[in-house]
Amino acid sequence: MTQEPLHKIAAFDFDGTLIQGNSPVLLVRYLQKRGMLGKRVIGKILAWAAAYKLRLPQNEAWVRGLVFTAFEGRPQTEVDAFLRDFYDDVILAQKRFRPAADAAIKLLKSRGVEVLVVSATFDPIVQRAHELHDFDKVICTKMKVDHNGNYTIWVDGPCIEGYEKVKAIRRYGDKTYGKGNWELVAAFGDHHSDRPMLSMAKEPYAISPDNPLRREAARRGWTILDWDIDVEK
Repeated sequence: MTQEPLHKIAAFDFDGTLIQGNSPVLLVRYLQKRGMLGKRVIGKILAWAAAYKLRLPQNEAWVRGLVFTAFEGRPQTEVDAFLRDFYDDVILAQKRFRPAADAAIKLLKSRGVEVLVVSATFDPIVQRAHELHDFDKVICTKMKVDHNGNYTIWVDGPCIEGYEKVKAIRRYGDKTYGKGNWELVAAFGDHHSDRPMLSMAKEPYAISPDNPLRREAARRGWTILDWDIDVEK
């Protein structure tokens, strides 16, 4: 009896991999310019960001809740439309989606590989990118909506960060194709927190990586690619 071939999946991080820059940071600036975040909240976010750069343990859900204080109690449809506009005004207008990422996605799909974007950033942002680019599925951090259809400041489920990316890919693969019927053939990430996802893949790619990931990639023989483009910091 001939065994069916495994379904092939590739996973991409979003911030710093598919796009140049970090969408939550860009979103905070966007909200700040519009007076939608208070100085105290911005100060807490900046303190979190400083600790994150130092690779200190951080509460991922907490900082996302801080950002979503700008949207607390507002209808999900309204906020999702706002985040779509943010994508168009900043990421699209500044041409932050990397051409090399589009080319990699196109090549993988030509080989029959399903392409997932697995990211800690807010789901509506990446859903907008999904409308404009040729990946297949989005698995991102979602925020809770109350019984009236309004956003809260609480994360709905886990933040899709670090090892949570591995668990999210496994949940999707096992639910969609059945355990043992799929494989992660490639993974692309830029940050040291992407190491678990890259370790899971047959072909790991470190994309314009931070220093810890660059060292790990060099030590383990992972492919290192420079996808940087010249855009506003």
